[in-house]
Amino acid sequence: MPRPNPLILFKQSLKSDAKYADELINIYLLRPVASMIVWLIYPTRITPNQVTMTAIIFGVAAAYCYSIGSPCAIAIAGILIVLKDLFDDTDGQLARAKNLYSRRGRFLDSIGDFIVDVTVFSAITMEVYRLHPTPWALLAGFLSFWSTTLRVSYHVFYQVSYFHLEEQYILNRVTEEVTEKDREGDHIALGLQKIFILLYGWQDRFMVRIDTWCKSGRFDARLAPTWYADRFGLRLSGLLGFGTEFTLLAIFSWMNELLLYLILNLFAMNGIWLISILYRRIVLARNLR
Repeated sequence: MPRPNPLILFKQSLKSDAKYADELINIYLLRPVASMIVWLIYPTRITPNQVTMTAIIFGVAAAYCYSIGSPCAIAIAGILIVLKDLFDDTDGQLARAKNLYSRRGRFLDSIGDFIVDVTVFSAITMEVYRLHPTPWALLAGFLSFWSTTLRVSYHVFYQVSYFHLEEQYILNRVTEEVTEKDREGDHIALGLQKIFILLYGWQDRFMVRIDTWCKSGRFDARLAPTWYADRFGLRLSGLLGFGTEFTLLAIFSWMNELLLYLILNLFAMNGIWLISILYRRIVLARNLR
């Protein structure tokens, strides 16, 4: 398969032309680099799901390096985390460029993210506990894991809601439920979907509850563009995606400051999350009146 023009391929591989709907780190760094990888492998038989598995391998390898605990190993883990994030963008961009969307890939990607999160944060927590053997170190690691998971789900909720409003990226549903069509379709995709719902279903419902609370009870379908396409709101939630989260982890890994990373994770990143929620509840909800 011949390669298209790199610039055209880059545009074809993006989720949306609206830059404010994506993370800043993705727009200006990760996605341009990922598009170069897509351009290189475009003529090959490499599939998006194979790229997804590569990203998962990088993530688990990073967890292993964190578990070693030496400054060199932790620095290498930071590099592997960036590669995980980079290939996590590459799989979707390859799928969009070659029109190879699949429900299997959609669920494999998210399940892989969860596996990487569990292994990476477990390894980081044990390393921090080794250096600071107190219950607070274990608590900080545990809360950082769940905070990161929930923040990313919050980001994805508003991003996917915006894409549905624009009738783009419809393969991802705002919330996942098994339908009759799902049961009659690809059984492997159905199995992955059930695992996805087990891991993320409660998170999706939690995001819906937050969204409903932010609207203050004043909402109908006609107001959806005001609510889900708000640029500042999307910019705020865009600071909470995996690209930003893992870039911060990589930076603090290269500094060999994992405890400081956990503190930043809990206070600074959750502070941004709180500001995003309050912006919708206090400021944006006024436009629904």
